[in-house]
Amino acid sequence: MTVRIGPSWEARLQGEFEAPYFKALMEYVRKEYQCETVYPPPKYVFRAFDLCPFEKVRIVILGQDPYHGHGQANGLCFAVEKGINLPQSLRNIFKEIENEFGKPLVRGDGDLTRWADQGVLLLNATLTVRAHLANSHQGKGWEKFTDAAIRALSIEREHLVFMLWGKYAREKGAHVDRTKHLVLESQHPSPFSAANGFFGNGHFKMANEYLAAQGKIPIDWL
Repeated sequence: MTVRIGPSWEARLQGEFEAPYFKALMEYVRKEYQCETVYPPPKYVFRAFDLCPFEKVRIVILGQDPYHGHGQANGLCFAVEKGINLPQSLRNIFKEIENEFGKPLVRGDGDLTRWADQGVLLLNATLTVRAHLANSHQGKGWEKFTDAAIRALSIEREHLVFMLWGKYAREKGAHVDRTKHLVLESQHPSPFSAANGFFGNGHFKMANEYLAAQGKIPIDWL
């Protein structure tokens, strides 16, 4: 499997690409794509990085695992392709945004490239998954790679917003320097936990207020 990633990220992560763990990971993923149905399509594995260059990141939203249903995963956490029914977690994210801003979304599809284009890094901890087997590619090395990406952002950038939803994301946020960045934590937007702390968390407005206070343009979440 050939790694194709934008130059700004390649410069920060080159050491990871050359590490033994990453070479083993790529060999494992290559065989999985050859022998199994794996999501997302290979061209989308590093899509979160490709759509959001290192120097343009303003907000980081951390997911855990790509969707494992047919046609769902597109390389951006929580997002799905146009025409695909919205997963419940994404429905809950949209509901929270509408409640915070008091108006309906302009677009109701799950294609979140409109956020990525504004500097929202929609990063899953694990970048591939076997069809219909959630978390099947965890523990193979992806987590170490995405930790390195988060660490690079934390060290080299200032005044970013990290949205950490659920226990897994909060633990991954241990790599973030909270003296330099805004870290927002809550329950996960899944139907099992959204009502216990995700709804009403105010993260989207708080993120925009923080960006504005730093002289940055807020995100158009709608």
